[in-house]
Amino acid sequence: MKQIELQRHMEEVSLQFFQKEFRHRAVFNARLRTTGGRYLLKSHDIEMNPKYLENFGLEYFFGIMKHELCHYHLHLEKKGYQHRDKDFRELLKKVNAPRFCATIPREITMHEYTCENCGKSFLKQRRFNVNRYRCGSCGGKLKQLGSKKIYTENR
Repeated sequence: MKQIELQRHMEEVSLQFFQKEFRHRAVFNARLRTTGGRYLLKSHDIEMNPKYLENFGLEYFFGIMKHELCHYHLHLEKKGYQHRDKDFRELLKKVNAPRFCATIPREITMHEYTCENCGKSFLKQRRFNVNRYRCGSCGGKLKQLGSKKIYTENR
């Protein structure tokens, strides 16, 4: 999906679910990491995270659009547009939009180490020099076994 398509979809979703026009810009922002979208209060633009479209599909992405449009329309109407506000929660239910987004799984390289003495093993995100450290349990020498990729949720 390109910026032009995003703008068109945002306008269509706004008319279909809110019966109101979306008169500002909708843009992709790939720098967003832990949120599906963002409504900008000063410019009234909406930024959308393209990673949610890639990972969860168009239907889920439309749900995020509806969520951001709830912020948009309520703010322009000078009603409660924040997550904690009653107006916001009611409008979310009315248009069947999610209140929060799921997290995108991310790939992390984990390094596995083991103690040559007691056999205890553990994973670390950062590599370290095994000659400078000892086992915390028995004081034995450490050995790096290798690394593996795991998928985890964003924090």
